[in-house]
Amino acid sequence: MTTRFLENDHDRRMLIRFLENQPLPITVALTKGGKRSLRQNKLQRLWINEIAEQLADQSPEEVRGYCKLTIGVPILRAENDTFRERYDAVVRPLPYEQKLALMMEPLDFPISRLMTTKQATAYLDGIHRHFSEKGIALTDPGDLLAMADA
Repeated sequence: MTTRFLENDHDRRMLIRFLENQPLPITVALTKGGKRSLRQNKLQRLWINEIAEQLADQSPEEVRGYCKLTIGVPILRAENDTFRERYDAVVRPLPYEQKLALMMEPLDFPISRLMTTKQATAYLDGIHRHFSEKGIALTDPGDLLAMADA
């Protein structure tokens, strides 16, 4: 499956050219919104490290896997029919421990890298809310998240 993020007219023209050269029949799916931003990615990494440091009994990779599974998966399942169908068929039947292992290295099941900027904002909001409610202090992103949606 090919995924392309179109950010300008050149990208659009290249996709049209690509489609014109594909044999028929073909199925195409479009999703409105850009891919997550570098700022969102950096903030996620910062928070994951802060959470792991304060919990002291989980590595950053374990925290990242937990966030992907418990916060990211529900966002993608709610908004991406293809993801939901495939996740539900393959991953959902597995025990929690196996799902968690799939989210972490070396397997690193894709979650946040499939997200649009809007979905990544919801993901970061979910991480902040979940861990703040547990007393974890996270760096205030200021207007970083609002800028990511612009």
